[in-house]
Amino acid sequence: MTMSGTSTSGTSGTSPASGAPVAPSVRKEGAPPRRRGAGGRRREFTTRRGLVIAAFMAPAAVFVALFTYYPMIAGSQMAFRNWNLTDLTDTSWVGVKNFREVFTDPVWGTVLSNTALWVVGSIVPQLVIGFAIALWLRRRFRLRGLYQALIFFPWAISGFLIGILFRWMFNSEFGVVNDLLQRAGLIDEPIAWLADPDTAMIAVLIANIWYGVTFFAIMILAALQSIPDELYEAAALDGAGKARTLFQITIPYIRVTLALTVLLRVIWIFNFPDLIFGMTGGGPNNETHIVTTWMIKITQQGDYGKASALGLIVVAVLLVFAVFFLLATRERGAGRRGGGEAGKSGKLGKRGVRA
Repeated sequence: MTMSGTSTSGTSGTSPASGAPVAPSVRKEGAPPRRRGAGGRRREFTTRRGLVIAAFMAPAAVFVALFTYYPMIAGSQMAFRNWNLTDLTDTSWVGVKNFREVFTDPVWGTVLSNTALWVVGSIVPQLVIGFAIALWLRRRFRLRGLYQALIFFPWAISGFLIGILFRWMFNSEFGVVNDLLQRAGLIDEPIAWLADPDTAMIAVLIANIWYGVTFFAIMILAALQSIPDELYEAAALDGAGKARTLFQITIPYIRVTLALTVLLRVIWIFNFPDLIFGMTGGGPNNETHIVTTWMIKITQQGDYGKASALGLIVVAVLLVFAVFFLLATRERGAGRRGGGEAGKSGKLGKRGVRA
């Protein structure tokens, strides 16, 4: 017999052990089945379980503390001491003396301008070219996987090796760059790219742009693949062109990814001395030195106090930049989410329906 509103699961009968009747299990229709066993209930957090988790995390925490935080603290206190390898008998506290030496050094102005040019001159072309490559790779065509592998391959190579490779390419006597330019009729005689102060920075920028385009292409392509095709179909029905689709659908949809990618690349390029050391070593005449390469040079000279002061300046600049950049992108993104994008999508949808 079936009761309305209930269903029976299991069968009624007698217990095989005692012969007593067993009542059928009753479950309301539409109710989810009961979860039984260890997987059906949440384990309570106990002190013993917390100690087990802490024991597993302890080796990693000790490793990070010893090899990351301790060197940071030790290096920070060096910035306020007279710490020079030429005379370790005097490591007295000197306050901000090392910072004054950094700011009054004649090379500081050149290093600062080179760093700004190095960051801006690398980020903008990398973003534009990487975005274009990502848009191209989002389309489906034959051998797309092979093209992706070829484009992403440079990112797996060390920056220092890339610097050595480009140093040979820009060699004034037998470099491939001068050879190609002469064959094309663009120059009459070889150019000393890395020995001329006017062209050395251009050479390292070209190398860094080639090296960093891959990162933008990877990140942007991953974000583009998350955009629903229905948005592009609605834009096509609305009659939107490629430029309008790019600036009203594609870029707003992946705005967060673009902001975080730019932030990561700025921090990365600011702290990327590998390629410059591989190509020029900071020369000629300090014309390709950025803050981090100059800091390494000071360290090689044995002045650890001045180098530590410069390192703290780098950390402070990057922290300030990261805070302001994240606040600016968050406020702008919140304003657009609140009205701009909703209004645009509503207009597109209404016009698409009327069409």
